[in-house]
Amino acid sequence: MSVAFTRRSALRGLALAGASAFAAPAVSAQTRARVVVIGGGFGGASCARALNRLGLAVTLVEESAAYVACPFSNLVLHGSRDIAAQRFGYDTIRREGVEVVGQRAQGVDAAARRVRLADGATLAYDRLVLSPGVDMRFDALPGYDAQAADVMPHAWKAGAQTLLLRRQLEAMEDGGLVVMSVPANPYRCPPGPYERASLIAHYLKTSKPKSKLLVLDAKDQFSKQRLFQDAWKALYPDHLEYVPLAGGGKTVEVVAAQKSVVTEFGRHAGAVVNVIPPQRAGSIAATAGCVDRSGWCPIDPATFESRLAPFVHVIGDACIAGAMPKSAFSANAQAKVCAQGIALLLKGEAAPEPKLVNTCYSFVAPDYGISVAGVYAPAKGMLADVAGAGGTSPPGAPQATRAAEADYARAWFKIATEEAFG
Repeated sequence: MSVAFTRRSALRGLALAGASAFAAPAVSAQTRARVVVIGGGFGGASCARALNRLGLAVTLVEESAAYVACPFSNLVLHGSRDIAAQRFGYDTIRREGVEVVGQRAQGVDAAARRVRLADGATLAYDRLVLSPGVDMRFDALPGYDAQAADVMPHAWKAGAQTLLLRRQLEAMEDGGLVVMSVPANPYRCPPGPYERASLIAHYLKTSKPKSKLLVLDAKDQFSKQRLFQDAWKALYPDHLEYVPLAGGGKTVEVVAAQKSVVTEFGRHAGAVVNVIPPQRAGSIAATAGCVDRSGWCPIDPATFESRLAPFVHVIGDACIAGAMPKSAFSANAQAKVCAQGIALLLKGEAAPEPKLVNTCYSFVAPDYGISVAGVYAPAKGMLADVAGAGGTSPPGAPQATRAAEADYARAWFKIATEEAFG
């Protein structure tokens, strides 16, 4: 369904303004409870800042000195963005009064409400927020493990893997085949593989015109499908071939030594092979007892408190958020709702049902953007779509509209990173 451009603009403004339908009062200084937040990405950093502003004593645990953002990392692969523009530190968060601990969280004792750090020290908490992102499931796709990822990178965590895949694309001779393997749902950023396919195809078209990208997909339907496929037909008819599940696109095995992937219909070798494997919640979530059989974390949709571990909240890619997709925009919105819910719970008050917004932007070319927006509210214990409140960029729009959406995407990234990291 398409919606008016002005409506989508309003949804973006609503999400960035607060993402929920209520605001929690600040906790008084006499009752400064301790909240530990594990994970310093869009969700964790945003939540730590929001909790701090609500008057709570907050410790953010993040082993990396800087966060490397996944949104816009496909532009790094394309060559039109530098990886340095993806790095964000925690100095502003420290200056605001959040304690930032640069260590890995090794374990969680949910019964004692303590987090164990890599150096053996422990942190006590009244409430714990987990925002660990995703881990690759190297046990899920035969032949694809951490060693294979050094040959056929996933680049689904931005940083070294992004640069490796970029170097491989640059080194490939003109005329080489690029193969991309896309997993079944769920995984981080549903439209991400198709944005990546678009930007790789654009790179090939402009820099290696004899080359081609083959996309092998383990599903038949995907986010913004019509918008992507219309654009591929118009922009990349000779440089991008898409094979869905019904056409034999599901990868069932990887052969790293031959840089090839195997589907039910045959084997595909590439000069460059990008394998995006199945994923699960970051490992600390399992350590904390928050993961169910799906590999993800069931939560209460009003506060994001774990349904499996009391006094623990899970936000961002790791949680089961119903219809709400796994995205940086979602993580930022969930962080605010979670912080407000924690403040109310610590005061002995119930959190009202929130409404949350997500807008996912994608680049089809550096000056060609598309988006999908949704509004979500609790229903039957999950977050469900609010009927009639979302939609996509209009099909068949002129290039001026697509260029404007690319500009809106850049504006969103600037605002979102400022909200998370300062």
